[in-house]
Amino acid sequence: MKKLKIGIIGCGNISSIYLENCQKFPHLELAACADLDIQRAQSQAETFGVPKACSVDELLSDPEIKLIINLTIPKAHAAVCIQALEAGKHVYTEKPLAVTREDGKQILETAKKRNLLVGSAPDTFLGAGIQTAIHLIEQGEIGVPIGASAFMICRGHEHWHPDPAFYYEIGGGPMFDMGPYYLTALVALLGPIKRISGFTSISYPERTILSKPKAGTRIEVLTPTHISGVIDFASGVIGSITTSFDAFGGTSLPPIEINGSEGTLLVPDPNTFGGPVQIRKRDENEFKDVPLSYGYAQNSRGLGVADMAKAILEGGNFRANGELAYHVLEAMQGFHDSSDNGRHYIMESTCVRPESVTFELHK
Repeated sequence: MKKLKIGIIGCGNISSIYLENCQKFPHLELAACADLDIQRAQSQAETFGVPKACSVDELLSDPEIKLIINLTIPKAHAAVCIQALEAGKHVYTEKPLAVTREDGKQILETAKKRNLLVGSAPDTFLGAGIQTAIHLIEQGEIGVPIGASAFMICRGHEHWHPDPAFYYEIGGGPMFDMGPYYLTALVALLGPIKRISGFTSISYPERTILSKPKAGTRIEVLTPTHISGVIDFASGVIGSITTSFDAFGGTSLPPIEINGSEGTLLVPDPNTFGGPVQIRKRDENEFKDVPLSYGYAQNSRGLGVADMAKAILEGGNFRANGELAYHVLEAMQGFHDSSDNGRHYIMESTCVRPESVTFELHK
């Protein structure tokens, strides 16, 4: 079997699951990891059996490494992606693709000029839960989709994250932090977005970190922390989304609900790979669980990398691609722009709804 050598840049919290999972796919060869903090890279390499820990420049200069996984913080995504592309590497980045449309465009344009591929998390929509929901819609189980609603409502990350300040900077907030999961899932379920309207607020101008090691440190909030929006999909479906870091009392709302002419579908948390998936059809009195129809119900981050690597090795398309990620990035920034300008935001980009999944990449 052909193998693709890959390297990881950024060895923070999220890197562990990638370092673990990428070694489970037989066509991926994890060759090296790098970080600005070389000791952190060395620690992760030792923990997960990675052959080499090195500097970013050393990793990018290795001619055998063909694909870079960019796990840096969001505001560094664009710079690292472009640096990797200019070094002749394909790039897969953690979400979001970038923190501005301009940076996102530059990433895609650089890749196109160099005939390279760009992929981006989230890849949770490739998991068992959302894929089962996609299959149900494709099979007509809820009839024609009419409406959708999505809710990501929590109290913010300062009560658990060891260094949460970046969540409240420009490029942070609940829309840029969690919106990629929800909007990517909605596009995978219902297709691309035509126009949106948004409303934003900063409920608490200052936050206090409650978690160690920075407990007691105050954070100035520089980005909206409660965003609600209406989505007009190109298919004619009308949706709504609320993302919030301001609900200190929690919520009982479902992550995603799709309403159709013949029934309603409850889609699981798009930040996970599993279920439950539930459906209630016309004239039925209650929701019923639907068995998951596909694998990857556990935390399978890296699945999008494996799908992308398959396309690099064999040709063809892959699902967690740069065009999808840019479409979601434009929508996220569009909610903020709509609120700031007091009018609809008309989407400039579009994308192809990702093909439903029928393969097993571990084989």
